[in-house]
Amino acid sequence: MTGPALRKQDSHHAIHEGARAGAIAKTEELIETIQKGDQKATHDAALDLIDFWETRIIAHADAEEEEGGLYAEIVKEQLERQEDVTKLTRDHDLLRQLVQQIKDELNENGFAMSMIDQFNALVVINEMHSRDEEGLLHE
Repeated sequence: MTGPALRKQDSHHAIHEGARAGAIAKTEELIETIQKGDQKATHDAALDLIDFWETRIIAHADAEEEEGGLYAEIVKEQLERQEDVTKLTRDHDLLRQLVQQIKDELNENGFAMSMIDQFNALVVINEMHSRDEEGLLHE
């Protein structure tokens, strides 16, 4: 069963906006840490940002997708929304894959500046996903 916050557009939007703001702020913190030149601190800041994506945004995605969760409820109520839900689930998969890719690279080779582009790509994918998901909730 989905919690009431996920079913209401305004509260769901607030969850998305809080996560978005946090991801952007932590990405900016990572950039500031890079500029200080401390490799260990940069590595730790990247790990912290990965943890944020995993515990806030991907955990939220997992809750939406779980059995009896938001997506299951939407399809149960409106079978014609299955394709929309499939697309939203694919967005979640892209987020998971990109976070895992960054995490693996960080653990294997250390921090690389290209990770900033990847973190920014996560924000963009998540913004587009949130817009589409909130539109689905509004219908």
